Amino acid sequence: MFIDEATIRVKAGDGGNGCMAFRREKFVPRGGPSGGDGGKGGDVIMESSERHNTLVHFRFNPEYKAQRGRHGEGSNRTGREGVDVVLKVPVGTIVYDADSDDKVYDFSRPDERIVIAQGGRGGRGNARFATSTHQAPREHEDGRPGEERTFRLELKLLADVGLVGYPNVGKSTLISRISAARPKIADYPFTTLQPNLGVVMVGKPPEEKSFVVADIPGLIEGAHKGAGLGTQFLRHIERTRLLVHLVDISDASGRPDPAKDVEVINEELASFGANLEKKPMIVVGSKMDVANKEKLMKLRRYCKTKGLELFPISAVTGKGIDDLMYAMAEKVEEVRLQASVVGH
Repeated sequence: MFIDEATIRVKAGDGGNGCMAFRREKFVPRGGPSGGDGGKGGDVIMESSERHNTLVHFRFNPEYKAQRGRHGEGSNRTGREGVDVVLKVPVGTIVYDADSDDKVYDFSRPDERIVIAQGGRGGRGNARFATSTHQAPREHEDGRPGEERTFRLELKLLADVGLVGYPNVGKSTLISRISAARPKIADYPFTTLQPNLGVVMVGKPPEEKSFVVADIPGLIEGAHKGAGLGTQFLRHIERTRLLVHLVDISDASGRPDPAKDVEVINEELASFGANLEKKPMIVVGSKMDVANKEKLMKLRRYCKTKGLELFPISAVTGKGIDDLMYAMAEKVEEVRLQASVVGH
């Protein structure tokens, strides 16, 4: 199961109450105030982890509460602090405040850690209120309540390459051919109902290169308005460095113009926003083993006028796969290098 959205409610621990007490010992007359402070409530902490890749654990357990601080005690004993609660989320999770819809944090690297709900401060005991003129104070404070908040979590895949295109154009077959991923493959639209990730290795050590490919479920015209599987998977394309657009050049698709197929999907990417249409793109003519030569020629002419690289392949026979893998690796390396230069 792939869960990419969840809503959770968190409550940090309340602070412990301060104590009112007076020292009473034999042979110690007028011992004075000895009430200790309350302990601080536990925080709710969120941490990114590479061991998690979905938000499914939040879907079935949406409420989290940290421990409250212990109350202060006599003999100036401070209450114990409440235990923190640490929530693990996958890398790529974005945290939004559910009430204001403001972005709270974007976990883009492993082992990032933030406090999403602060524990309450412990109250002061009466020993804290003693002065030279007020030697037997009876004042003491209650602990402060811990923060209580509701968050919306959204997971966006972190992949170098996103495979896009109409349903049933061969994306799942391709990712199963170039990586160890084993997605469901069948001869009907929307076979893929969740994104699949695969790690692709190109070359031989020590020159070996690797990159992560995401098989994004099929897009159709009107996807940015909710048609088909809607926008729930468009968001996963935001973080990819390179788009590989698969176009069915066989007669099985029932769509006569492959150039129009590319245009329709590109319009959906542009309509979604987030500058998806500006990402580097490679076009792949899939199903070469049963290709319609006229459709292939149309696609070649279109790519030439748009300045796009075209790789005709057959994931069934393996034709053109190696050339495509090396081209993808080279392009990903180029984009990574540009990103590192901009980052510095």
